Amino acid sequence: MKLVIIEGIGKKDTIKKYLGPGYEVMATGGHLRDLQKRVLSVDVENNYTPKYKVMKDKEEQAKKLKDKAAKASEVLIATDPDREGEAIGWHLAHILGIKPQNATRIVFNEITKKAIQNALLEPRAIDMDLVNAQQARRILDRLVGYKLSPVVCKKVKKTKLSAGRVQSVTLKLVCIREREIVNFKPEEYWDFFSHLEKDSIGFRASLRTGLDGKKLQLVNKEDVDVVVKAIDGATYKVIAVKKSVTRSNAPAPYTTSSLQQDALNKAGMSLARTGRAAQQLYEGVNIGEDGKTALVTYIRTDSVRVSPDAQAQAKEWILANFGKEYAPEKFNFYKSKKSAQDAHEAIRPTNIELTPERVSKFLEADQAKLYRLIYNRFLASQMTEATYNSTSVDIDANGYGFRVSGRTPIFDGWRVLYVKDEDEADEEQSRLPELVEGDTPKFIKLEYTQKFTKPPARYTEATLVKAMEEAGIGRPATYNPIIQNIIARYYIEKDGKVLKPTELGFVICDLLEKYFINIMNIEFTAGLEEKLDEIAYEGREWITVIDEFYKPFEKDIETAMEGEDNITIATEISDTACEKCGQMMIVRIGRFGKFLSCPGFPECRNAKPFDKPICKCPKCADTHKGDIYKRKSKKGKIFFGCSSYPNCDFVAWDQPTGKLCERCGSAIVINPKDKKEKCNNRECS
Repeated sequence: MKLVIIEGIGKKDTIKKYLGPGYEVMATGGHLRDLQKRVLSVDVENNYTPKYKVMKDKEEQAKKLKDKAAKASEVLIATDPDREGEAIGWHLAHILGIKPQNATRIVFNEITKKAIQNALLEPRAIDMDLVNAQQARRILDRLVGYKLSPVVCKKVKKTKLSAGRVQSVTLKLVCIREREIVNFKPEEYWDFFSHLEKDSIGFRASLRTGLDGKKLQLVNKEDVDVVVKAIDGATYKVIAVKKSVTRSNAPAPYTTSSLQQDALNKAGMSLARTGRAAQQLYEGVNIGEDGKTALVTYIRTDSVRVSPDAQAQAKEWILANFGKEYAPEKFNFYKSKKSAQDAHEAIRPTNIELTPERVSKFLEADQAKLYRLIYNRFLASQMTEATYNSTSVDIDANGYGFRVSGRTPIFDGWRVLYVKDEDEADEEQSRLPELVEGDTPKFIKLEYTQKFTKPPARYTEATLVKAMEEAGIGRPATYNPIIQNIIARYYIEKDGKVLKPTELGFVICDLLEKYFINIMNIEFTAGLEEKLDEIAYEGREWITVIDEFYKPFEKDIETAMEGEDNITIATEISDTACEKCGQMMIVRIGRFGKFLSCPGFPECRNAKPFDKPICKCPKCADTHKGDIYKRKSKKGKIFFGCSSYPNCDFVAWDQPTGKLCERCGSAIVINPKDKKEKCNNRECS
């Protein structure tokens, strides 16, 4: 029996289906070995040697894998096809006593029968360049975290704080944007239009130029009045008509970041929801008679490259279902960004025959929304361009220049399946009458509106990912964890869909800016990402990269620790009185977020959750002491727990109702899929 070891348990059944008899599949469940907790675990004096240890919660799984591997005729390591997956595979090889240079590593970008069978034919050694790039990132982040956190804890009083490498510069992006908003001074301007008509078709021309032929900007009502007076009773005369056929090229297929942006803008899905649904689509979902089937390719990628096979399948589908006018003669190719690793294809469906219409009935709501986006965007990327008849008309009124533009579709091309955000607003642009030079359209009325310039918009999770990608900080697999990390630390907070820095976030950002110029320098952080890429793909020495970073950083730490900063965050007083001593409770931040604490601590140790309770705890409701609150795990996952912990250890992933099941006595919770009540006990019918 051959043993194939994968990373995520979710894709076990999908992979097993394609391997067939003679193979057994086991999963590591993520990392098995990591740097030790609560100590630096990096020997700075000895070439930054890391000290790894099997994680406590993975000791049992590691033993099971060792026992099974010892009995297997062959072991194949099939962890995820990225740097982190390569490193997990290397750690696994160490635990199992397998030499990294042995041909035991197999990789596949999609979980399909063809991809897996091809991978089985080409086992290779573990790629130590990829491993070393991941090691370097992990060691850098540990050095920064363990050295930087004591600095902020010393400088900012009465708080337990931490700081990270890429998280800190991401926080800076949000703080910069917020200060731009705060410091923004709106400027007045006026939009000015003339409503005209020809052949019973009305249209609106915008004021463009003044008497001198230069672009005219109206900045107050006095400017408007001058124009109104000057063109009163004027004859509007067409002086130039420009007609052309314009083309709109198909968009590239999705990368991780562009999918995250579209999922928010088009489907209202947060990064967490998008990541969860995308992982499920990649690992496989049950689609009826076909069983558990992976629907999309690997979902952590910054490449827009598409395999020739996938392009050929798409073209065949387009020809059969849309017609030859929708299929370009040559395949569409897209250029990835300079910073892209290009290790994987773009995100696309694994089988073009599995249309959204065919599989949606088997999918959860988020899965269905995301799959439709991925499917349509990929097919659209392989279609012909859209074409339009575009017309631009210049009109004179007593020396003032007006312009009106119109665009009517000739051929929809790729837009039959996908519409860009910027196109949605002007899907139906001005319908113009036939206009030629010398025409004098009829004047109907003037329209002028006072407006003010607006500050830049706050970041959403999706636009922050876009900003990180454009700045070159982070990589596809790290965008979401980085943002969730600084949200969890309460350095930034979500206000609806937008992100804002907290007072604490501003304090941390300013403190780090004062002492750690490189850490907070966007270009420096992007440059370090490039060096990590050089380790992965050009074989650069990883110890040198760490050394070049750490030595100046160590001096910055010394300077910062000697500084005499003493920052106190203003205490936020709640409107809740302590039921034990009567003092008004204050808001504190702990490892699980905000909570209320009595200011009389340590004499009075009363504390309670910050948020309002969901319901009474169904397990200790008779004591009237336990309430259910929404909480967040270390990994950012929402769960529901009792306020009487540790006296009551009730927890649930789904929201409790406060009622108990009449059959088994377990809690009744709300099913997140259909919003109906169900028993929390899976064994209860």
